[in-house]
Amino acid sequence: MSDNRQAQSDTGMERLPVSVLTGFLGSGKTTLLNKLLKHPDMGETAVVINEFGEVGIDNLLVESATEDMIVMDSGCLCCTIRGDLIDTLRDLIRRRWKEEIPPFKRLVIETTGLADPAPILHTLMTDPVISSRYRLDGVISTVDAATGGDSLDRQPEAVKQAAVADRLLMTKRDLVTDAGAEDLSARLRGLNPAAPIHSVSHGDVDPALLFEAGLFNPEQKSPDVRRWLAEEAFAEEHDHDHSHDHDHDHSHHHHNHHHHDPNRHDDGIHAFCLTWEPPIIWDGFVEWIDALTVSHGPNLLRMKGILNVVGADGPVAVHGVQHVFHPPAMLESWPDEERVSKLVIIARDVKREPVEQMFKAFMETAMKNSPPVAT
Repeated sequence: MSDNRQAQSDTGMERLPVSVLTGFLGSGKTTLLNKLLKHPDMGETAVVINEFGEVGIDNLLVESATEDMIVMDSGCLCCTIRGDLIDTLRDLIRRRWKEEIPPFKRLVIETTGLADPAPILHTLMTDPVISSRYRLDGVISTVDAATGGDSLDRQPEAVKQAAVADRLLMTKRDLVTDAGAEDLSARLRGLNPAAPIHSVSHGDVDPALLFEAGLFNPEQKSPDVRRWLAEEAFAEEHDHDHSHDHDHDHSHHHHNHHHHDPNRHDDGIHAFCLTWEPPIIWDGFVEWIDALTVSHGPNLLRMKGILNVVGADGPVAVHGVQHVFHPPAMLESWPDEERVSKLVIIARDVKREPVEQMFKAFMETAMKNSPPVAT
C-alpha cells in the first residue's frame, strides 16, 4: 500500500480536478450551467452533460462544434456522455493529449436530477485509467430555495445529494423570504455542517466559489488539510443543534415546527468527528474500515480523515464515499503542531457512539498486537 500512497502524493496536483454537479429535478442546474458556460473564468473547463438539448446551447456563443462536443468562444468545452461515463472521460483525455481539443484544466460532470452521485464518485476513485488522470475536487449540489424543503421531505436522493456535497447552492433565492431561506439553510447545515452554502439567483454564481474544494489547493501547490477537513464545523454544528431545539417558540415557520417529524428523511443523517491521540497502526485502521463498510457500507455517505500513522513521516489523508475509498494520500507535513488523527463522517441511520466504540476497540487491539516501535 505504501507505493500506492506515494504515487497519490506525487501526482496529486498533476491530475485534472473534477467537480460533480448534482441536484434534484428542477433545482436550477441547467440555468446554472448556462451561466457558467458563458463565464470568462470557465475558459479552461470541460463540462460533461447528458444532453445538449437540456442546456440551451443555441443561446450560447459557439466557436466550433462536432456531433458530441462544442467549444464556446470563452474557451469552455462542452461534451455529451457517449456510451458510459468511463468511455467519455477516457476519450476526453485522449483527445486532449493529441491536441484535438483545447487543453482544459478542469472538468465538471453534471448528473441527472434523480441521480445518486455516489457511482460517479466511485468511478473517479476506482477506474485505474481515470483515477490516474483525474482527481475528485468536490461535489456541488443545487437545492431549490422554494421547493428544497419539500424535496428533502419526499426524496431520499435529495437528502443524499445534500449530505455528500462539498458546496451547497441555494438556487432561486429571489423567490423566498429571508426567514424561509434561513430555515432551509439551518436544515442543510444539520445534514452537512462543513459545506459552505451559497445563495444563487437566476443561475448567477462566481465560479471561484464552486471549485478548489479538494485536498490539494493548486494556488498553494500543497495540501490544505484544514480547509478540506473542516472538522471545526462539526463541533460548531453540535452546539447549533442544541440551541436550535430550544428555539422553536421564537419562529412559526413550517420546517421548524416539524423538525422532529419521524417521516423526514434527513432526521436519520448524522454528521460527527472522531479523534484519536495515539499513533494509529495502519493494519488496524484498515480492519476497522473493512468491518465498518461490511456493516454500514451504503449508509456511510462520506468520510474524510487525516491520520497519524505509525511509520509514516507525515499525515495520511483518507477519503471514502459509502464502501469505496480513495487510495490513501501520504502528505509531507502536518497543518499544525497537533498530531491528532481526525475523521469526519456523514452517515445515514448510523450514530456516533457505536462507530466510536468500534473504532476505539480496533485501535486498541491493533496497538496491543503490534510489536513495539524502535526509537
